[in-house]
Amino acid sequence: MNQTRVFLFFAWLMVATLLWMEWGKFNAPKPAGLATATSQPQPANVGSVPSASPVPQSAATAASAGVPVAPAVSAAANNATATATAAPARQSVVVSSDLLRLTIDGGNVLEAVLLKYPQSKAAGSPPVVLFTQDPAHYYTAQSGWTSSKNPAPNHLSGFVPENGAGAVNLAPGAASVSVPFVWNGPSGVVIRRTYTLKRDNYAVDVRDEVVNNGGAPWEGTIYRQLERQPPVIKTGMTNPESFSFSGATWYSVQKQYERLKFAKYMDDGKLNQDASGSWIAMLQHHFFSAWIPDPKAEVKLQTDEISGRALIRELGPGFNVAPGQRVSTDARLYVGPKLIQQMKAQGVPGLDRAVDYSQFSIFAVIGQGLFWILSHLHSLFGNWGWSIIGLVVLVKLALYPLANKQYESANKMRALAPRVAQLRERYGDDRAKQQAAMMELYKKEKVNPMGGCLPILVTMPIFLALYWVLVESVELRQAPWFLWIQDLTARDPYFILPALNMLVMWTTQKMTPAVGMDPMQQKMMQFMPLVFGVMMAFFPSGLVLYWVTNGSLGLLQQWWVGKKHGKPPAAPEAKGKAISK
Repeated sequence: MNQTRVFLFFAWLMVATLLWMEWGKFNAPKPAGLATATSQPQPANVGSVPSASPVPQSAATAASAGVPVAPAVSAAANNATATATAAPARQSVVVSSDLLRLTIDGGNVLEAVLLKYPQSKAAGSPPVVLFTQDPAHYYTAQSGWTSSKNPAPNHLSGFVPENGAGAVNLAPGAASVSVPFVWNGPSGVVIRRTYTLKRDNYAVDVRDEVVNNGGAPWEGTIYRQLERQPPVIKTGMTNPESFSFSGATWYSVQKQYERLKFAKYMDDGKLNQDASGSWIAMLQHHFFSAWIPDPKAEVKLQTDEISGRALIRELGPGFNVAPGQRVSTDARLYVGPKLIQQMKAQGVPGLDRAVDYSQFSIFAVIGQGLFWILSHLHSLFGNWGWSIIGLVVLVKLALYPLANKQYESANKMRALAPRVAQLRERYGDDRAKQQAAMMELYKKEKVNPMGGCLPILVTMPIFLALYWVLVESVELRQAPWFLWIQDLTARDPYFILPALNMLVMWTTQKMTPAVGMDPMQQKMMQFMPLVFGVMMAFFPSGLVLYWVTNGSLGLLQQWWVGKKHGKPPAAPEAKGKAISK
């Protein structure tokens, strides 16, 4: 096998990989609803978690799903979860920081607006809305308490704003703004929940403090969950959102990082897993939400499906509060963009994996390294497009010695082309003797036909990992480069970069020797620039920029090495004589 065959193999392997990913997107089932799996029992002595969905359902339906109905819907739920008082009307508070605007009713974050992220580059575009009560796009974060022995507030009712409904804003110069809610139980138990938004931070502190002013012990277990109507994503090579993972993820010390697509949410039944040092999240393109409890807390991770909505929950820890005592439990609700630095600042392992560079760990590791380099180059250039070009230069410098050997080998192969042609003519259709004679010739001339393999082996994983980096990195979202490229994560609107890529590949092909290549291989090589050009016409322009720059620098290096080492090796026999058998 010569280096041309090696190039063909890896090139077509890359094409097949990318086409396979696209085929999976086009043939994935649309997550309009989720199949309901059989119920799993709740942990002992915890009580029943209230229904995750505010949509009313019958007691029979709730029982079959393993989820009790909220008190206002059916009296049957009273057998599972008692209520302290009649549920008051939901009162909400709108609290704003410099980054977020949240609408909260105590147990639900009804709406989350990301003030710094417009939905599009159009002038006056509204900001991205992550949580919403719109039934078609329903998405919320919820928290409540459950108890097998005592009344407890669920996330649908019970908490009221301590300072009344209205709007609260982060004051100029202030570091944070807090909104307290309170629940008063029938036996002197009070639960005070406080949401705290901090400046320059997408993580919201949520603190629950239980005070037992009664005369009997009170027992309760907290739960925190995310619930969402699975989004219907338009699939297609021109839609960057369809390239990104959409579903639930979670992390635990026991099993590390795990994920589950919305499209396959109930395929393996419900999750019911003991965990510590954990977090739960729901991911989409560029943005996500996550509940991050105390890392020392022992919890149970659960997934569920309620009325077609996907749900992921952390249940625990549980508390037993003696009369006159108080306990508290803290968590953080991250709601915002996938910013690596903010995610790492939370100090919990694995949260940066929410930037899902690939389901394949090798590409995830390479992607993390590439983004680290890109971010440092961006701090130098102030432009992500030039940072991508800078990354190519660094990669080419690192691979310069290997590439030199590749091109030197190619030049030697070109010089041997006439003698290889004689061997092909001499041995005709006897492929075995032909290959043996060619290997003997390469050995005598000290030419390694596999000399070009290693640079290709290194370049292809980098290319594929960068594909995921450009798709996932919110820092590059709507980031311009130069003139006509105004969004590096979208395709080139005028297909200029794909056309340049075709030209570079065609020129490189003309400079590459086709020694020992049969007619079928030659035809395949002739189509490679066209195949890559059409394919990359729909890729993110930042990825095509990387490939054009990489190919152009490679072409320049190949020309220089050819000029410097282009002399053919001396023939072992007199000039013009035939090669003996």
